Amino acid sequence: MHISITRLRVRSFAYLPSFLWHAFQSTRQAQRARGFLGGRLLVNPKSVYWTVIAWESDSAMNEFRTTAAHRAAMPKLLQICDEASVVHWTQETSELPSWEESHRRMVADGRLSKVNHPSPNQLSNEIPAPKPSRAETLLKPRRRKL
Repeated sequence: MHISITRLRVRSFAYLPSFLWHAFQSTRQAQRARGFLGGRLLVNPKSVYWTVIAWESDSAMNEFRTTAAHRAAMPKLLQICDEASVVHWTQETSELPSWEESHRRMVADGRLSKVNHPSPNQLSNEIPAPKPSRAETLLKPRRRKL
């Protein structure tokens, strides 16, 4: 199983509607994508969004990443976000990692994504830990109806 973790921070309330629209479209795309096994979305204070997604393979994740809604959203994140990071790994078990493990991996092996207006945290490569809360959403695969 291939695990993908992302952390994004929306830089201003003015960008929140656009971000949420792209996030909604990308989530719908992922849930219908070939190889999507499941995931979780966590919303934290100060407009920070964490995702943990499980894929059958690296190729399934890359197909999702480079097509449709997700591909259209990626260039917009340069302007919308002031913090962005990602980490990927392969594991044997089908269990999604905890938020603690996700943060540990992000700090140890993750990479920052380019943003046009980096925050002080982005500039100093600081990745604050996620704060698990009730604002967590479980993502399940959904298949298109024929």
